[in-house]
Amino acid sequence: MPHDIDPRLLRAFVATAEELHFTRAAARLYIAQQALSRDIRRLERDLGAALFVRTTRQVGLTTEGARLLPHARRVLTACEAFAAAASGREGRPLLVAVGAQIGTAFDVLQAARRSAPELELVARHQSGLTGAAEEILAGRLDAAFGRFSGLAPAVAARLTHLPVRFEHMAVLLPENHRLSALDRIPLDALEGRTLYAAAGNPATAEWTDLATQLFAGRGIRLAEPFPEIEGADEFTRVVRKRGWWVLASTEFIEVPGMVLRPLCDPIPLSPISLVWRTGLRHPALDALAAAARHLTRQRTWLEHPPAAWLPPEDRAAMRTG
Repeated sequence: MPHDIDPRLLRAFVATAEELHFTRAAARLYIAQQALSRDIRRLERDLGAALFVRTTRQVGLTTEGARLLPHARRVLTACEAFAAAASGREGRPLLVAVGAQIGTAFDVLQAARRSAPELELVARHQSGLTGAAEEILAGRLDAAFGRFSGLAPAVAARLTHLPVRFEHMAVLLPENHRLSALDRIPLDALEGRTLYAAAGNPATAEWTDLATQLFAGRGIRLAEPFPEIEGADEFTRVVRKRGWWVLASTEFIEVPGMVLRPLCDPIPLSPISLVWRTGLRHPALDALAAAARHLTRQRTWLEHPPAAWLPPEDRAAMRTG
């Protein structure tokens, strides 16, 4: 066995061990599947041991692969720490936009903090991927969550995203309305209604665009543009004062006097990705992405009903059929 092992080979090993799928691991590393397989074979040859059991249907770790995996992770963490120190990034916290203290983004952030308590991940409670993407490219933010395909192409071209979850869309409506008695509300039942979907807030343009596509041809109106509403208390005050029904996802804050009901027939989906600036290297970003992948697999976040509603561009961006 050589004294020196290329960290690239260890990255290939760790990515494949975590994905247990060569195609997904190659996509995660932005390399061809053939290159990934070549790196794994080279590492196995250098080590003199098989790391994976391969069949036509699945990939699994051998006993030796499982034994070496935590060591490989520690080596890569040390490499990242060295690179951070050399570039002056040592000790710098990772700034992550999570919106509110509820939902997909916050769950992933908390999981990353638990898995890597030695790292610092600082939450920025701001909504809207469009606005967050501008902050990321300006260097004032490191990562965010949201609908990647809703970004302008010139912006998306400078960012990397990891598909994390399909949230089910929902409607927030007054608790005394007759539809509130239903467990789920058919989209047809909203015909003639006006729903607030953040029109007028440039930071959440990707959400307004998704709502516009969902409402088209269904007789559902988009509420008139309104200035950005900051904070849960102010959101609650404005929504209740104006009598709005609100398009949301099932992961949403509680609003007194209103109830949240999932939409159905068909089930509309809100695609959520973890997004960061292409080329960014940071140990906490690695921890955040690893936590996202773990929760996605554990909670089957990317599974959805075949007949669910999702725009074609979102299906392509999320790599789903």
